[in-house]
Amino acid sequence: MYEITTETVIGGDSTALWRVVTDVARWPEWDPHEDVARLDGEFAVGTTGWVKQKGNPGAAFTLTEVVPERRWASECTLPGGKLWGSNEYEQLPGGKIRCTRTVRVTGPLVPLFRFYFGRRMRRDFFRTWSALEARAAAVV
Repeated sequence: MYEITTETVIGGDSTALWRVVTDVARWPEWDPHEDVARLDGEFAVGTTGWVKQKGNPGAAFTLTEVVPERRWASECTLPGGKLWGSNEYEQLPGGKIRCTRTVRVTGPLVPLFRFYFGRRMRRDFFRTWSALEARAAAVV
């Protein structure tokens, strides 16, 4: 197993941020990594979707946890394993939000993921959070 956890603090309101992150079809409008994203139903546990990030193959995913305005998680199948990701948002005093992203990979692709995707993902989380902060500010 390979796991990455990274966090940062951004400015914002958790209600506005939640509206942005749950509008999956619009992720490519603000997230610098997304080419295409869709959700096949409501933003709820068990709903499936599909996402294609720039430079990566597309993948189907399933929402595995949804706590409104606080946390959501999803997983997708990899050859012989899984990729699970969790996104957590904690409203802090002063109009700040702590964002925590955890990604866990299991199966035979762990070495490839660790050496190729892992480093890029860790660095790129901050670009996504910065874009999320700007988009959520525009929603208010």
